[in-house]
Amino acid sequence: MAERPKSVWRSISFWRRSAVWVTGFSTILLIWLTFDTMGQIKMGTDEDLQNGVTKRVPAPTVINYHIEYKMNEKRGHEAPVIGEKEPFFGKEWSPKEAAALLHLGKLTVQAKNCMNCHTLLGNGAYYAPDLTKAWLDPAWSNDGPMLAMTGKSTREEAMAEFLQHPSKYPTHARMMPDLGITAEEAKGVVAFLKHMSAIDTNGFPRNFGKEEVTTYAH
Repeated sequence: MAERPKSVWRSISFWRRSAVWVTGFSTILLIWLTFDTMGQIKMGTDEDLQNGVTKRVPAPTVINYHIEYKMNEKRGHEAPVIGEKEPFFGKEWSPKEAAALLHLGKLTVQAKNCMNCHTLLGNGAYYAPDLTKAWLDPAWSNDGPMLAMTGKSTREEAMAEFLQHPSKYPTHARMMPDLGITAEEAKGVVAFLKHMSAIDTNGFPRNFGKEEVTTYAH
């Protein structure tokens, strides 16, 4: 009696070869995705900003520019738009100064454990407002309540004032504690928040740009 042909699906050699091909393809794809991701998240330069070149993560000197959050019809969500230059705390910051200020702000955010209450770029807690686009919150605009409440004339000065003396400005049931942030640290944190608002986060947090009023304070 003739032996029945063996099904390819029961062939050990077939599955071995398939495993080798799938592993090889997955490895190549992973390497490609790694390099692509590194290119996407690499911080831009001051020259990029001067030449109008858009990078997902702009240079620290983006704090010298006006930043908006607008609907991108092609992509179907809001995206940061970097505009003309504007003073930040009354001056234009050099690349070295801007980098140092952002570094101070990042260290302050880490030292004060801001992520215990807040969310930054999708990481952190949800007890207090998401800070990813806090710089763009209408509450800090010329017509917003925080500017009038703090008695300051610019968004950055109002935010820095609030960070230094949160107990003076009770705006929400969940009050922000006084963390002992100095004037210089407050400048750094505000610079960090402005830079973070300029990062292209693919529309995260969702619908932020569609909100007419948000609440940054606690």
